[in-house]
Amino acid sequence: MLIRFVDEDDWAAVRDVRLRALREDPDAFGSSLAREEMFRETHWRMRVRTTPTWLATDDDGTGRGMVSVLIEPGSPVDDRHVVALWVAPEVRRRGLGWSLLDTVRGHAVAEGARTVSLWVVDDNHAAADLYVRSGFTRTGERHALQRDPDRTEERYVLQLR
Repeated sequence: MLIRFVDEDDWAAVRDVRLRALREDPDAFGSSLAREEMFRETHWRMRVRTTPTWLATDDDGTGRGMVSVLIEPGSPVDDRHVVALWVAPEVRRRGLGWSLLDTVRGHAVAEGARTVSLWVVDDNHAAADLYVRSGFTRTGERHALQRDPDRTEERYVLQLR
């Protein structure tokens, strides 16, 4: 697997992986397939231009995973927030999730961040396990999902220094 930082010209590849993620694991994300299928090229380009994103591709260039990182509104400026982490089912449990998180960790350190954070839906046990094994700790900070108030998610944080 090759993990590479993408730029605006890679918008179609990012779109394809993101839509597949929403199709295959709709409950893992804060957005929906119906919403993101409506996005136009200009939106996808803007997303990639403004949010550092990495794609994981196999030898033939097929996207098998992705991750993005941003400064979450309202969070400290020295925190980098993981969004859109996804690994295709056919390559799960082979270390790709770890590699994507390591990529984010390296990016955050290079930017002088003190922490990396993310939100995990309570019933996403596989993701929570990956994050804990990667050094993230549960904060106890919780809120209801905006698109499904019957479900909650918890914030996890990784200390970098």
